[in-house]
Amino acid sequence: MPPHPVSAKIRRMQNEATPSTLESVRNYYGKVLSSSQDLKTNACCLPGAVPAHLREKIARIHPEVQDRFYGCGSPIPSALEGATVLDLGCGTGRDVYLLSQLVGPKGRVIGVDMTEEQLAVARKHLDWHMKLFGYSQPNVEFHQGYIEDLATLGIRDGSIDVVISNCVVNLSPDKRRVFSEIFRVLKPGGELLFSDVFSGRRIPEPLTKDPVLLGECLSGALYKEDFRRLMRDMGCLDFRVVNKSPLAVTEPSVKAKLGNIDFYSITFRAFKLGLEDLCEDYGQVATYLGTLADAPHAFELDDHHRLEKGRPMLVCGNTAAMLQDTRYAAHFRVQGDRSVHFGVFPCGPTPGATMAAGSGSNGGAAAVCSPGGGCC
Repeated sequence: MPPHPVSAKIRRMQNEATPSTLESVRNYYGKVLSSSQDLKTNACCLPGAVPAHLREKIARIHPEVQDRFYGCGSPIPSALEGATVLDLGCGTGRDVYLLSQLVGPKGRVIGVDMTEEQLAVARKHLDWHMKLFGYSQPNVEFHQGYIEDLATLGIRDGSIDVVISNCVVNLSPDKRRVFSEIFRVLKPGGELLFSDVFSGRRIPEPLTKDPVLLGECLSGALYKEDFRRLMRDMGCLDFRVVNKSPLAVTEPSVKAKLGNIDFYSITFRAFKLGLEDLCEDYGQVATYLGTLADAPHAFELDDHHRLEKGRPMLVCGNTAAMLQDTRYAAHFRVQGDRSVHFGVFPCGPTPGATMAAGSGSNGGAAAVCSPGGGCC
Protein backbone atom coordinates (compact mmCIF):
# COMPACT_ATOMS: atom_id res chain seq x y z
CA MET A 1 0.00 0.00 0.00
CA PRO A 2 1.45 3.43 -0.91
CA PRO A 3 2.16 5.75 2.02
CA HIS A 4 -0.56 8.18 3.04
CA PRO A 5 0.27 11.52 1.31
CA VAL A 6 -0.12 13.51 4.51
CA SER A 7 1.99 11.03 6.45
CA ALA A 8 4.72 11.29 3.84
CA LYS A 9 4.61 15.08 4.11
CA ILE A 10 4.89 14.95 7.89
CA ARG A 11 7.87 12.60 7.64
CA ARG A 12 9.55 15.05 5.28
CA MET A 13 8.69 17.87 7.66
CA GLN A 14 10.24 15.95 10.54
CA ASN A 15 13.43 15.37 8.58
CA GLU A 16 13.64 19.03 7.58
CA ALA A 17 12.70 20.43 11.00
CA THR A 18 14.71 18.14 13.25
CA PRO A 19 16.44 19.05 15.45
CA SER A 20 15.67 22.77 15.12
CA THR A 21 11.89 22.57 15.46
CA LEU A 22 9.99 19.41 16.33
CA GLU A 23 12.79 17.71 18.23
CA SER A 24 13.59 20.96 20.01
CA VAL A 25 9.98 21.32 21.16
CA ARG A 26 9.75 17.66 22.18
CA ASN A 27 12.95 17.93 24.17
CA TYR A 28 11.92 21.20 25.84
CA TYR A 29 8.56 19.90 27.04
CA GLY A 30 9.64 16.34 27.64
CA LYS A 31 13.02 16.82 29.32
CA VAL A 32 13.88 20.46 30.03
CA LEU A 33 10.62 21.42 31.77
CA SER A 34 9.58 19.43 34.82
CA SER A 35 6.73 21.79 35.75
CA SER A 36 5.22 25.13 34.76
CA GLN A 37 7.53 26.76 37.34
CA ASP A 38 10.47 26.12 35.00
CA LEU A 39 9.14 28.46 32.30
CA LYS A 40 11.05 31.69 31.73
CA THR A 41 7.95 33.72 30.70
CA ASN A 42 4.23 33.68 31.46
CA ALA A 43 3.33 33.15 27.82
CA CYS A 44 2.15 29.60 28.40
CA CYS A 45 0.62 30.05 31.85
CA LEU A 46 -1.33 33.27 32.22
CA PRO A 47 -2.90 33.76 35.67
CA GLY A 48 -6.64 34.22 35.99
CA ALA A 49 -7.39 32.69 32.61
CA VAL A 50 -9.89 30.12 33.91
CA PRO A 51 -13.57 31.13 34.25
CA ALA A 52 -15.08 30.69 37.71
CA HIS A 53 -17.47 27.91 36.69
CA LEU A 54 -14.54 25.70 35.62
CA ARG A 55 -12.32 26.11 38.68
CA GLU A 56 -14.15 23.52 40.77
CA LYS A 57 -13.75 20.96 37.99
CA ILE A 58 -10.07 21.76 37.55
CA ALA A 59 -9.59 21.24 41.28
CA ARG A 60 -10.66 17.61 40.75
CA ILE A 61 -7.78 16.96 38.33
CA HIS A 62 -4.70 15.16 39.63
CA PRO A 63 -1.98 17.54 40.93
CA GLU A 64 0.73 16.03 38.72
CA VAL A 65 -1.38 16.70 35.63
CA GLN A 66 -2.01 20.28 36.70
CA ASP A 67 1.63 20.90 37.59
CA ARG A 68 2.75 20.25 34.02
CA PHE A 69 0.08 22.35 32.32
CA TYR A 70 1.42 24.94 29.86
CA GLY A 71 -1.71 26.56 28.40
CA CYS A 72 -2.19 30.29 27.76
CA GLY A 73 -5.96 30.57 27.93
CA SER A 74 -9.20 28.71 28.55
CA PRO A 75 -10.62 27.51 25.22
CA ILE A 76 -13.50 25.58 26.80
CA PRO A 77 -16.88 26.34 25.18
CA SER A 78 -20.42 25.75 26.42
CA ALA A 79 -22.96 23.11 25.34
CA LEU A 80 -20.59 20.14 25.42
CA GLU A 81 -22.82 17.42 26.87
CA GLY A 82 -22.51 14.32 24.66
CA ALA A 83 -20.08 16.01 22.25
CA THR A 84 -16.93 14.59 20.66
CA VAL A 85 -14.06 16.98 21.41
CA LEU A 86 -10.50 16.92 20.07
CA ASP A 87 -7.69 18.55 22.07
CA LEU A 88 -4.65 19.31 19.91
CA GLY A 89 -1.41 19.27 21.88
CA CYS A 90 -3.06 17.89 25.00
CA GLY A 91 0.17 17.50 27.00
CA THR A 92 -0.46 15.79 30.33
CA GLY A 93 -4.21 16.03 29.78
CA ARG A 94 -5.38 18.88 31.99
CA ASP A 95 -7.93 20.15 29.46
CA VAL A 96 -8.83 16.60 28.42
CA TYR A 97 -9.80 15.70 31.99
CA LEU A 98 -11.64 19.00 32.34
CA LEU A 99 -13.56 18.28 29.13
CA SER A 100 -14.22 14.73 30.31
CA GLN A 101 -16.40 16.15 33.07
CA LEU A 102 -18.20 18.50 30.67
CA VAL A 103 -19.04 16.06 27.86
CA GLY A 104 -20.32 13.47 30.35
CA PRO A 105 -20.31 9.67 30.03
CA LYS A 106 -21.94 9.77 26.59
CA GLY A 107 -19.37 12.20 25.21
CA ARG A 108 -15.82 11.57 24.04
CA VAL A 109 -12.55 13.47 24.35
CA ILE A 110 -9.52 12.73 22.18
CA GLY A 111 -6.13 14.10 23.19
CA VAL A 112 -3.24 14.28 20.71
CA ASP A 113 0.35 15.13 21.59
CA MET A 114 3.80 14.29 20.21
CA THR A 115 5.62 14.26 23.55
CA GLU A 116 5.92 10.79 25.06
CA GLU A 117 6.84 12.01 28.55
CA GLN A 118 3.74 14.20 28.86
CA LEU A 119 1.40 11.52 27.53
CA ALA A 120 2.85 9.06 30.03
CA VAL A 121 1.64 11.34 32.84
CA ALA A 122 -1.77 11.70 31.21
CA ARG A 123 -2.25 7.96 30.82
CA LYS A 124 -0.93 7.15 34.29
CA HIS A 125 -3.87 8.95 35.87
CA LEU A 126 -6.62 7.81 33.49
CA ASP A 127 -8.23 5.26 35.82
CA TRP A 128 -7.88 7.62 38.78
CA HIS A 129 -9.90 10.30 37.01
CA MET A 130 -12.56 7.96 35.64
CA LYS A 131 -13.19 6.58 39.12
CA LEU A 132 -13.37 10.08 40.59
CA PHE A 133 -15.79 11.22 37.87
CA GLY A 134 -17.97 8.15 38.39
CA TYR A 135 -17.61 6.75 34.86
CA SER A 136 -17.80 2.98 34.36
CA GLN A 137 -15.95 3.31 31.03
CA PRO A 138 -13.30 5.87 30.04
CA ASN A 139 -14.63 8.67 27.87
CA VAL A 140 -11.12 9.93 27.00
CA GLU A 141 -8.30 8.57 24.89
CA PHE A 142 -4.75 9.76 24.24
CA HIS A 143 -2.78 9.41 21.01
CA GLN A 144 0.88 10.11 20.36
CA GLY A 145 1.18 11.81 17.01
CA TYR A 146 1.35 15.07 15.13
CA ILE A 147 -1.41 17.66 15.01
CA GLU A 148 -0.47 18.20 11.36
CA ASP A 149 -1.41 14.59 10.55
CA LEU A 150 -4.63 13.55 12.28
CA ALA A 151 -5.54 11.13 9.48
CA THR A 152 -2.76 8.74 10.49
CA LEU A 153 -4.35 8.60 13.96
CA GLY A 154 -7.62 7.49 12.41
CA ILE A 155 -9.55 10.73 12.98
CA ARG A 156 -12.04 10.75 10.14
CA ASP A 157 -13.45 13.58 8.03
CA GLY A 158 -16.40 15.32 9.69
CA SER A 159 -16.21 13.31 12.92
CA ILE A 160 -15.52 16.01 15.54
CA ASP A 161 -17.98 18.44 17.14
CA VAL A 162 -15.41 20.73 18.76
CA VAL A 163 -11.65 21.21 18.35
CA ILE A 164 -9.71 23.00 21.07
CA SER A 165 -6.03 23.82 21.46
CA ASN A 166 -4.26 25.65 24.26
CA CYS A 167 -0.98 27.36 23.34
CA VAL A 168 0.23 24.64 20.99
CA VAL A 169 -0.31 25.74 17.38
CA ASN A 170 2.56 28.22 17.74
CA LEU A 171 4.89 25.24 18.24
CA SER A 172 4.00 23.67 14.87
CA PRO A 173 6.37 24.14 11.92
CA ASP A 174 3.44 23.71 9.49
CA LYS A 175 0.52 25.77 10.80
CA ARG A 176 -1.28 25.75 7.47
CA ARG A 177 -1.47 21.96 7.62
CA VAL A 178 -2.77 22.12 11.21
CA PHE A 179 -5.73 24.29 10.23
CA SER A 180 -6.38 22.24 7.11
CA GLU A 181 -6.66 19.15 9.32
CA ILE A 182 -8.89 20.96 11.80
CA PHE A 183 -11.44 21.92 9.18
CA ARG A 184 -11.23 18.44 7.65
CA VAL A 185 -12.18 16.64 10.87
CA LEU A 186 -14.83 19.12 12.04
CA LYS A 187 -18.46 18.29 11.36
CA PRO A 188 -20.51 20.86 9.41
CA GLY A 189 -21.35 23.49 11.99
CA GLY A 190 -18.52 22.28 14.19
CA GLU A 191 -16.53 24.70 16.32
CA LEU A 192 -12.87 25.56 16.72
CA LEU A 193 -12.02 27.37 19.95
CA PHE A 194 -8.33 27.84 20.61
CA SER A 195 -5.98 29.99 22.63
CA ASP A 196 -2.50 30.79 21.43
CA VAL A 197 0.31 33.30 21.36
CA PHE A 198 0.35 35.78 18.47
CA SER A 199 2.79 38.52 17.57
CA GLY A 200 2.31 42.08 16.40
CA ARG A 201 4.96 41.65 13.72
CA ARG A 202 6.65 38.78 11.92
CA ILE A 203 9.34 36.96 13.87
CA PRO A 204 12.83 37.26 12.31
CA GLU A 205 13.92 33.92 10.88
CA PRO A 206 17.01 33.47 13.13
CA LEU A 207 14.85 33.71 16.26
CA THR A 208 12.58 30.89 15.06
CA LYS A 209 15.47 28.47 15.61
CA ASP A 210 16.12 29.48 19.21
CA PRO A 211 15.09 26.46 21.36
CA VAL A 212 14.19 28.54 24.42
CA LEU A 213 12.14 31.11 22.50
CA LEU A 214 10.41 28.31 20.64
CA GLY A 215 9.68 26.30 23.77
CA GLU A 216 8.43 29.43 25.55
CA CYS A 217 5.75 29.79 22.82
CA LEU A 218 7.26 33.01 21.46
CA SER A 219 9.36 32.51 18.35
CA GLY A 220 6.75 30.27 16.72
CA ALA A 221 3.95 32.80 17.26
CA LEU A 222 1.95 33.71 14.19
CA TYR A 223 1.82 37.35 13.13
CA LYS A 224 -1.84 38.26 13.62
CA GLU A 225 -2.41 39.43 10.06
CA ASP A 226 -0.79 36.30 8.63
CA PHE A 227 -3.23 34.29 10.74
CA ARG A 228 -6.11 36.25 9.22
CA ARG A 229 -4.79 35.49 5.74
CA LEU A 230 -4.34 31.82 6.60
CA MET A 231 -7.94 31.53 7.82
CA ARG A 232 -9.15 33.23 4.66
CA ASP A 233 -7.27 30.64 2.62
CA MET A 234 -8.99 27.91 4.66
CA GLY A 235 -12.35 29.36 3.59
CA CYS A 236 -13.05 30.80 7.05
CA LEU A 237 -13.99 34.39 6.26
CA ASP A 238 -15.37 35.33 9.67
CA PHE A 239 -13.71 34.20 12.88
CA ARG A 240 -14.10 35.95 16.20
CA VAL A 241 -11.87 37.19 19.01
CA VAL A 242 -13.18 35.84 22.31
CA ASN A 243 -10.59 37.55 24.48
CA LYS A 244 -7.13 39.05 24.15
CA SER A 245 -4.42 40.17 26.54
CA PRO A 246 -0.83 41.36 26.05
CA LEU A 247 2.05 39.18 27.17
CA ALA A 248 4.74 40.72 29.29
CA VAL A 249 8.22 39.34 28.63
CA THR A 250 10.23 40.15 31.74
CA GLU A 251 13.10 37.65 31.65
CA PRO A 252 16.07 39.89 30.67
CA SER A 253 17.82 37.37 28.43
CA VAL A 254 14.60 36.60 26.54
CA LYS A 255 13.61 40.26 26.30
CA ALA A 256 17.02 41.16 24.88
CA LYS A 257 16.60 38.66 22.05
CA LEU A 258 13.07 39.77 21.15
CA GLY A 259 13.63 43.50 21.09
CA ASN A 260 10.44 45.40 20.19
CA ILE A 261 8.29 42.44 19.14
CA ASP A 262 4.93 42.56 20.92
CA PHE A 263 3.03 39.41 21.87
CA TYR A 264 -0.57 38.65 22.77
CA SER A 265 -2.52 35.74 24.16
CA ILE A 266 -5.68 35.54 22.05
CA THR A 267 -8.58 33.10 22.10
CA PHE A 268 -10.31 32.73 18.74
CA ARG A 269 -13.62 31.10 17.86
CA ALA A 270 -14.43 29.82 14.37
CA PHE A 271 -17.08 27.56 12.87
CA LYS A 272 -17.19 25.27 9.88
CA LEU A 273 -19.90 27.29 8.16
CA GLY A 274 -20.25 29.04 4.84
CA LEU A 275 -19.95 32.60 6.11
CA GLU A 276 -19.62 35.93 4.35
CA ASP A 277 -16.66 38.27 4.67
CA LEU A 278 -18.72 41.22 5.94
CA CYS A 279 -21.55 41.80 8.42
CA GLU A 280 -24.49 41.57 6.04
CA ASP A 281 -27.85 42.71 7.41
CA TYR A 282 -30.86 40.50 6.77
CA GLY A 283 -32.96 41.93 9.58
CA GLN A 284 -32.39 38.89 11.78
CA VAL A 285 -32.85 39.04 15.52
CA ALA A 286 -31.36 36.60 18.06
CA THR A 287 -32.56 36.05 21.62
CA TYR A 288 -30.68 33.98 24.16
CA LEU A 289 -32.99 31.67 26.11
CA GLY A 290 -30.76 31.46 29.18
CA THR A 291 -30.64 27.67 29.06
CA LEU A 292 -26.90 27.09 29.31
CA ALA A 293 -25.97 26.10 32.87
CA ASP A 294 -22.67 27.98 32.78
CA ALA A 295 -24.28 31.13 31.36
CA PRO A 296 -27.59 31.68 33.15
CA HIS A 297 -27.73 35.44 32.53
CA ALA A 298 -25.84 36.04 29.28
CA PHE A 299 -23.95 34.20 26.54
CA GLU A 300 -20.74 35.69 25.19
CA LEU A 301 -20.16 34.60 21.61
CA ASP A 302 -17.13 36.84 21.27
CA ASP A 303 -15.70 40.07 22.62
CA HIS A 304 -18.50 42.17 21.11
CA HIS A 305 -21.54 39.88 21.20
CA ARG A 306 -22.91 39.51 24.71
CA LEU A 307 -26.46 38.24 24.40
CA GLU A 308 -28.47 38.79 27.55
CA LYS A 309 -31.17 36.30 28.49
CA GLY A 310 -34.48 37.31 26.95
CA ARG A 311 -33.16 40.48 25.29
CA PRO A 312 -33.44 40.51 21.46
CA MET A 313 -30.33 41.55 19.55
CA LEU A 314 -30.12 42.54 15.90
CA VAL A 315 -27.42 40.35 14.33
CA CYS A 316 -25.76 39.90 10.98
CA GLY A 317 -26.25 36.79 8.87
CA ASN A 318 -22.96 35.30 10.02
CA THR A 319 -23.81 35.64 13.70
CA ALA A 320 -27.26 34.22 13.09
CA ALA A 321 -25.67 31.18 11.44
CA MET A 322 -23.25 30.72 14.36
CA LEU A 323 -26.22 30.54 16.71
CA GLN A 324 -28.78 28.57 14.71
CA ASP A 325 -26.69 26.26 12.49
CA THR A 326 -24.50 24.84 15.28
CA ARG A 327 -24.98 22.88 18.48
CA TYR A 328 -26.00 26.16 20.14
CA ALA A 329 -29.30 26.22 18.22
CA ALA A 330 -31.43 24.87 21.09
CA HIS A 331 -30.36 27.79 23.29
CA PHE A 332 -31.39 30.63 20.96
CA ARG A 333 -34.42 31.90 19.13
CA VAL A 334 -33.40 33.44 15.80
CA GLN A 335 -36.10 35.33 13.95
CA GLY A 336 -35.92 36.08 10.25
CA ASP A 337 -34.09 34.54 7.33
CA ARG A 338 -32.04 35.73 4.36
CA SER A 339 -34.91 36.35 1.99
CA VAL A 340 -34.55 40.14 2.32
CA HIS A 341 -31.17 41.89 2.33
CA PHE A 342 -30.69 45.34 3.86
CA GLY A 343 -27.04 45.79 2.92
CA VAL A 344 -23.99 45.87 5.17
CA PHE A 345 -24.39 46.84 8.81
CA PRO A 346 -23.45 50.50 9.38
CA CYS A 347 -20.07 49.73 10.79
CA GLY A 348 -16.56 49.37 9.51
CA PRO A 349 -12.93 49.16 10.53
CA THR A 350 -11.57 51.97 12.62
CA PRO A 351 -9.09 53.92 10.46
CA GLY A 352 -5.67 52.36 10.93
CA ALA A 353 -7.01 49.53 13.09
CA THR A 354 -5.97 45.93 12.63
CA MET A 355 -6.92 42.64 14.19
CA ALA A 356 -4.84 43.61 17.23
CA ALA A 357 -7.54 46.06 18.23
CA GLY A 358 -9.72 43.10 18.90
CA SER A 359 -13.41 43.65 18.17
CA GLY A 360 -15.60 43.26 15.18
CA SER A 361 -16.56 40.62 12.69
CA ASN A 362 -14.35 39.60 9.77
CA GLY A 363 -11.48 38.34 11.87
CA GLY A 364 -11.63 40.73 14.76
CA ALA A 365 -11.02 44.10 13.09
CA ALA A 366 -11.98 47.02 15.32
CA ALA A 367 -15.35 48.44 14.40
CA VAL A 368 -17.21 51.73 14.55
CA CYS A 369 -20.99 51.39 14.73
CA SER A 370 -23.61 54.03 14.20
CA PRO A 371 -26.56 54.04 16.62
CA GLY A 372 -28.72 50.99 16.07
CA GLY A 373 -25.97 48.95 14.44
CA GLY A 374 -26.60 45.75 16.36
CA CYS A 375 -24.02 43.32 15.05
CA CYS A 376 -20.51 44.66 14.67
